[in-house]
Amino acid sequence: MKYDPVKNFFDKIFNLNPYFRIIFYKLLDLLLLRTWHIHKAIKRWHRDKNHHAIILDAGSGFGQYSYYISKLSDNYKIKGIDIKEEQIDECNRFFKKIGRSKQVTFQKADLTDYSDNQLYDLILSVDVMEHIENDIKVFEIFNKILKPDGMLLISTPSDKGGSDAHDEKDNSFIDEHVRNGYNINEIIEKLKKAGFNKIEANYSYGKPGKLSWILSMKYPLTLINLSKIFIIILPFYYLIVFPFCLILNLLDLYIKHPTGTGLIIKAYK
Repeated sequence: MKYDPVKNFFDKIFNLNPYFRIIFYKLLDLLLLRTWHIHKAIKRWHRDKNHHAIILDAGSGFGQYSYYISKLSDNYKIKGIDIKEEQIDECNRFFKKIGRSKQVTFQKADLTDYSDNQLYDLILSVDVMEHIENDIKVFEIFNKILKPDGMLLISTPSDKGGSDAHDEKDNSFIDEHVRNGYNINEIIEKLKKAGFNKIEANYSYGKPGKLSWILSMKYPLTLINLSKIFIIILPFYYLIVFPFCLILNLLDLYIKHPTGTGLIIKAYK
């Protein structure tokens, strides 16, 4: 499954106008359950802050999380980094057009070789670590540039089918992954090895979330990969399916899951 070409196709459409890009962000917020979990965690972190913080969006992608955080407080200073230069350029242009370029900046960087003199109150890593082979090195870098009272927030697939791979012989649903998912104890131990002292790890995408993902993401992406003509029927598909998915997402957000295909990690020094 080639996930990036589908994302990039929609990104080109919604990048034609800043208002289109904001609509794109809103759609991602609605459709991606992981965004629900990340927003919940960020809101809790935000309530404990005096609204002055420096944030690193590590693996910023389309910039939707930087955009969300920037709306919480004008006093948040946000840096987004990503290895894809085209996305970095698009994000910088967008935030300049909407008048937030002094608050939010983006630069090309490789997380496995990243250095920064700045210390951060919050480091965000959403669906990034499953793409990086040398993950411990990245965790060590995060630990080095995180303030003593800061938080590292990670969203990543678990080894319970998080990449739609249910055993070692299965391929990831998303070809770009270097690992199918993390064992919850494995990632905790890796973070400890990197120097983090307090770690909270919880499953996301439990039974309701997994079903929602299949209906709202897997099936549509599979069809679009077969032919772009299926884009025409997507609005009608979501009109029928998504109200049910919203209920499933809410259940997933507020139920503690004994297992799940995703992980939400909070790590502190």
